[in-house]
Amino acid sequence: MKNLFNYPPEKEKDFETAMDKYGWLIYENALSPEFVEEINQSLDDAYLVRRQIQRENGIDLDMAGTLHHLLEPGNFGLKFVSELYCDQQIRQFLKGNYILNGINGVINLKDARPYVQNIHRDIRSFTGELKLMVQMMVLLDDFTAQNGATFFLSGSHKTDVKPNEVRFFGKSDRAIAKKGSIILFDSLLWHAAGKNYTELPRRALTLSYTVPYFKQQLDYPRFLGYDFGESLSEELRQVIGYNARVPANLYEYYQPPHRRMYKQGQG
Repeated sequence: MKNLFNYPPEKEKDFETAMDKYGWLIYENALSPEFVEEINQSLDDAYLVRRQIQRENGIDLDMAGTLHHLLEPGNFGLKFVSELYCDQQIRQFLKGNYILNGINGVINLKDARPYVQNIHRDIRSFTGELKLMVQMMVLLDDFTAQNGATFFLSGSHKTDVKPNEVRFFGKSDRAIAKKGSIILFDSLLWHAAGKNYTELPRRALTLSYTVPYFKQQLDYPRFLGYDFGESLSEELRQVIGYNARVPANLYEYYQPPHRRMYKQGQG
């Protein structure tokens, strides 16, 4: 896979070709080692909070090692999103403005069997050439065959038929890459996390970005607060979803364009 992270205009066709043919590609050295370490140091406390809620609600059995919705004031999530990694590529793939659908994490531990190890794609409906969502995986440890590097069935984003295990694991490529890399992939691509046979965790962030009219997994503007959004840059307000909110009453609905909750240019 070619590294096209900071790609000039003449490389746009290479990006389109890779995503069309394979459905995924890797950008090496996207994050600094210092930022990777900052994220890793934050994951343990974030996991404890979410694990307790999973247990209280009786859904902990297949969610071991999974952390959802890491966009919180004061943590690495807001810093990560504000960097606008792969902004050009996401805009090119989704053909315009986009918003964050979810920012999650996976701590792949030895002998764990989380749901992400099942063969799956990240959008349930098959939309063919209509692209509604793109996935981003941020490698926080080296991905190896021994510690559970993700399986990608290259080209499978073009079919609605879920592959059986024999075909999937026999034909898939492995995402072998160094920590600090970013993997972009089509949300229609069939994939699965591998099993970790080592004593060390294999950590990653998993983000999804969508066209603005696609509902977010968590209402980030309401979660963070509408007043909090006033302190953000225009670019960050767009990505977090402040420009694609849903009015809750007629007063919010009947507003001049500059004050509408769903702004112009969102698609």
